[in-house]
Amino acid sequence: MEKEIIATGSAPGAIGPYSQAVKTGGLVYTSGQIPLDPETMEIVTGGITEQTTRVMDSLMQVLLAAGADAASVVKTTCFLCDMAHFAAFNEVYANYFKEDPPARSCVEVARLPKDVLVEVEAIALCADGE
Repeated sequence: MEKEIIATGSAPGAIGPYSQAVKTGGLVYTSGQIPLDPETMEIVTGGITEQTTRVMDSLMQVLLAAGADAASVVKTTCFLCDMAHFAAFNEVYANYFKEDPPARSCVEVARLPKDVLVEVEAIALCADGE
């Protein structure tokens, strides 16, 4: 089984030794997206709402580059620096999965890269089945 490395300029580039996503066996595995502006690689201004919007927009761009989309996502893992942000995070997240949302884990963590408020990763089916 081969793997294909997915990269797109429409989402922040990797800031370490990892790929934006890997496609193999009919699935796409994304790396966690944090709220970096893909053009400036700076953290977006604002709170959890703005950061979640940037994260989800970037995640959708990585999925698109891999031949997937929100409807093909089967599982997400969401990391919040504070569960007090859960309701606001959910409001934004729900806009991306209006029908048949994927399975999800959402956990509070002590710290995220660059001290951001949120990070999200996904597993999705590939449209081409490869």
